[in-house]
Amino acid sequence: MSDRDDWTAMIDLIERVMGDEDLLPSVISGVRATVREVAVLPPSDIAGHTRALLTAATRALADRRGPTEAELSFVAELGVTRARQGVPIEAVLGAIHVAERAIWARAREVGRSEGVSAERLLDARELYDDWADAVRGRLISAHRATKALADPRPGNRDAAILRRLLQGGSAAALAVAEAGLPADESLWVLVARPGFDERVLREQPPVVCGKVDDLFVGVLSRAPSVREQTAGLAGPAAPDKMAPMRRLALAALVTAEQTGQTGAVHIAGVAWQAALTARADLAAALLDRHRRAWAGLGPNAEPVAHAVLAWLEADRDVTVAGGRLFVHPNTVRNRVRRFTEVTGIDPAGTFGAVNAWWLCRTWLREAT
Repeated sequence: MSDRDDWTAMIDLIERVMGDEDLLPSVISGVRATVREVAVLPPSDIAGHTRALLTAATRALADRRGPTEAELSFVAELGVTRARQGVPIEAVLGAIHVAERAIWARAREVGRSEGVSAERLLDARELYDDWADAVRGRLISAHRATKALADPRPGNRDAAILRRLLQGGSAAALAVAEAGLPADESLWVLVARPGFDERVLREQPPVVCGKVDDLFVGVLSRAPSVREQTAGLAGPAAPDKMAPMRRLALAALVTAEQTGQTGAVHIAGVAWQAALTARADLAAALLDRHRRAWAGLGPNAEPVAHAVLAWLEADRDVTVAGGRLFVHPNTVRNRVRRFTEVTGIDPAGTFGAVNAWWLCRTWLREAT
């Protein structure tokens, strides 16, 4: 057999090994069992990158060459991805080593049964090692460059973990493991303004909290107890749902601020208010529809709006509303009646109450 035919037989052998349907699942299982840091990654993630690397290696062996720039670009992307997921470079290289060892062991086994010489297999392995050395170099440099940009300043570890949590997916799963938080659907997200006293949360571990995008964000394993400060709260949810939970917690915070509530206000408790305040376009339409009513109320417009809001937020109790406004209960009644006269909205009804609350809240916001 000529050298060319001998090498062709070697490549056919490697391609048959690569085409073995049982090989890749076995390799992935071995990687996840051996390298703890990648065990939380989805099997499909590991399988996709492993398959792509092995396909590129097979092509390089067939052509007896080193890696192309296209192959190195893919490797660099893998390095960037793993760095952003928080997987250490040692774990990435360890996973590749485990996969390589399993694949070459299978190649030796099949090679013996098909009469491929040990010398030819060794030649292929040496060529592969040269290819793999260049690949590892690009992988390491890309990973380190990405990590250098993402690494937080000293003392800012929690903020870095939070950012990965908010990315979702496998990055969130790794961040949860690093923070010591549970990996099930029991995480809560708290959002507050900068200046929030985080000691309240630190006393309720496990928790990870810090400043993210000009907001104070905390992720906890249970609903926190917060009294004197104002914060928005959402959850419980799984780690990969932290980004939408953060948006809901922020909506709860904004609503709590607008309605004067304190404590950790859960989005479920202010859902309709949050939904209304998020629709500036509809609020503008409501405001325009009742612009004449506001003008018709004249100097009493703001007192009337405050009275309607206080009455609705006190569950239509004129005594409680009057106490909050420091006026007589009859004054509250008269102002609510006046509101109905000029707007045509009956705040005593369910839907009328929603429109009245929204209109008065918008009136007062526009007046400030």
